Amino acid sequence: MATTVKQELPNWDLSHLYDSPDAPALKTDLENAAHRAKAFADRYAGKLAGLDGGVFAVAIQEYEALSEILHRAMSYGQLLFAVNTSDAEVGRFYQTLSERITQISTDTLFFTLEINRLDDKALEEKLTDPQAARYRPWLREVRQFRPHQLSDDMEKLLHEKSVTGRAAWVRLFEETFSDMRFDVEGVGNALTQSQVLNLMSDRDGAKRKAAAMAFGAKLGGNIRLLALITNTLAKDKEIEDRWRHYERPVSERNLANQVEDEVVEALTASVRGAYGDLSHRYYALKAKWFGVEALNYWDRNAPLPDDHSKLFSWDDAQSLVLDAYGAFTPQMAEVAGRFFNEGWIDAAPREGKDSGAFSHPVVPSAHPYILMNFHGKARDVMTLAHELGHGVHQVLAADQGTLMADTPLTTAETASVFGEMLTFRKMVDRETDPKKRRILLAGKVEDMLNTVVRQVAFHEFERRVHDERRAGELSSDRLGEIWMDVQGESLGPAIRLDDNYRHFWAYIPHFVHTPFYVYAYAFGDCLVNSLYGVFAGGHAGFPEKYLAMLKAGGTKRHKELLAPFGLDAADPEFWNRGLAVIRGFIDELEAVEA
Repeated sequence: MATTVKQELPNWDLSHLYDSPDAPALKTDLENAAHRAKAFADRYAGKLAGLDGGVFAVAIQEYEALSEILHRAMSYGQLLFAVNTSDAEVGRFYQTLSERITQISTDTLFFTLEINRLDDKALEEKLTDPQAARYRPWLREVRQFRPHQLSDDMEKLLHEKSVTGRAAWVRLFEETFSDMRFDVEGVGNALTQSQVLNLMSDRDGAKRKAAAMAFGAKLGGNIRLLALITNTLAKDKEIEDRWRHYERPVSERNLANQVEDEVVEALTASVRGAYGDLSHRYYALKAKWFGVEALNYWDRNAPLPDDHSKLFSWDDAQSLVLDAYGAFTPQMAEVAGRFFNEGWIDAAPREGKDSGAFSHPVVPSAHPYILMNFHGKARDVMTLAHELGHGVHQVLAADQGTLMADTPLTTAETASVFGEMLTFRKMVDRETDPKKRRILLAGKVEDMLNTVVRQVAFHEFERRVHDERRAGELSSDRLGEIWMDVQGESLGPAIRLDDNYRHFWAYIPHFVHTPFYVYAYAFGDCLVNSLYGVFAGGHAGFPEKYLAMLKAGGTKRHKELLAPFGLDAADPEFWNRGLAVIRGFIDELEAVEA
């Protein structure tokens, strides 16, 4: 294991998609898509009800092929922008591309609207054709939005205006943070967001504090703009939700996630009810390790006092994750290995790059791309394992095609969190030093608390903000009050918060990009805890069933996916079973302490 990560880290190769923004292939694809979209509309608009099953299947196949072209081009723009968010020319290209694709797809918007106007009997008659029946899962997903569909003209207007509405505000958020630089006392000036966030888990407490102060101050200096973005997007959502007759702000997300409201309520209620036995208890234990009654918030993710772990090199991280995946099943390691060998990962931190991490599925005819910022810490290894889990899932589901490969957010986190768990177990199993094992265990608990407790607190923040926004605009002070309230509740008395922390809500990208995404992390973590328990218990044929679950993509709902393992997310005990894994780790840490 290396003591430094000053090494050459991989940058992805987007030429697998297009050579450059002005590549002839991109121009040709867009022109071809525009021509095909108009021809598609001429051929099918207003005629779906009269099509027999065979022709209906052909229409869906043509729609899927056209969607593939547009998604491929849009994915290229998104990926290029993600590593060049401060480049004005790239931003201009991305916006122009978005507008062009929105314009092209307007010609095909009628298709799903007409599908939703078919009565059930007429649709079932079409699905007697085997080729049409293959798309039953996609049609089920489309038609679940029938009660919320507006007139064709309204849908077209909302679609066309999206590039100057929500998408424009999201871009403003991204570019604002891309341009931010932070002067951290005792460390350096003009640091990027990724560098500052990394410092908040540094071994040096003075650096952690300085980074937190600099980060909070910069957020505070931009808080009026960030509050305006949040208020505008929340109001935009409220207007559309009202027109579509969604009962609550979270309702559309639950529908898209193919999860029942009561399941989400059972999850969030179970987690909030366990705050005291999970986060409060763990942070009290960590404060004791630091010799204080309460930790400052910048020490929440601090390395333990006796943590002298060396940093991981990129090669170490790659080897560890692939070994963990391979020990579970060689097929997972084989698929994951392609990401390293074929230039599908961008891991080098640099200015202008998105500070987060993701695995973008692109399109089934291409392959996913992973973005992360590797600093060599154990958490970075877990991030790599997490995103590779997504990537493996996306590769295995590709055979389902463009319309059915993607999974709802809830089950999309299954493979990523399972990959983390496999890697963590590998790290623990190879460590013989009891002190180092304790440090690994504590790190895992902190990651799980960040995934479960922290994300449910984020969900509660979103719920309260969107509920209050219906009555009028929220001031930045009020947003800070809600943030401090939900954070205090979730973290407990062993974490000390101050006024500088009031602004930290403003940098959470999921609030802006995908409202109410965050509970999916808690859903996935608790689901995987239960799933891993089945695996650890020696469930017969588990790896084969697990791979079959990933290959299903978006063709099955969570009940169908979990049934082969004897699990049911609708059962409140399911969530308690998942939370019990975290509780057991904390019990183990307390026993060691005693």
